[in-house]
Amino acid sequence: MRLRVHALPILAAAGLIVAACGDDVPEAADDLLDEEVVETEDEPDDETTEDEAAAETEVDLAVADSPLGEHLVDGEGLTLYLFDNDEPGVSNCTGDCLASWPPLTVDGEPSWDDGVDGDLVGTIEREDDGSTHVTYDGMPLYFWAADAAPGDVNGQGVNDVWWVVAPNGRAITEMAPSDQQDDDGGYEY
Repeated sequence: MRLRVHALPILAAAGLIVAACGDDVPEAADDLLDEEVVETEDEPDDETTEDEAAAETEVDLAVADSPLGEHLVDGEGLTLYLFDNDEPGVSNCTGDCLASWPPLTVDGEPSWDDGVDGDLVGTIEREDDGSTHVTYDGMPLYFWAADAAPGDVNGQGVNDVWWVVAPNGRAITEMAPSDQQDDDGGYEY
């Protein structure tokens, strides 16, 4: 907050002049001398609004650490997976599969944080709905619907085809300690 004090020296000088002329200070000058300093909010130094600044810091891909080691997550810290049945540039998770394994999609170009290899980030257009599906080293990225919070890796190894993705683009195929994983292998995908 910046104080408006530009008028204060002028008012003080005017008060001294009036006081030097006698004890009868006109009421208007009295009112000016008694006015409180008005506080005003600072104007932003640049033209970036708070919403724009927040948008600039949001990312689609980041790296987090878990019992499986460093792996890819979205901007909110949710674990991302790849599907062994996919091919580079092709998603074979369609229909009912998408209910359990929602794709990481973006509007526009994906953004990433430190630790993510930008040369490996790409996109494909999904054939089922035309959305932009984010890929890493050519492989489409997905969430596991049963992961509820950042750090969850419950989809690791489901049906031996779903894997957490390392920052180098390779599947991490080690299993998490049993207290970190939900054994939900009954899904078809």
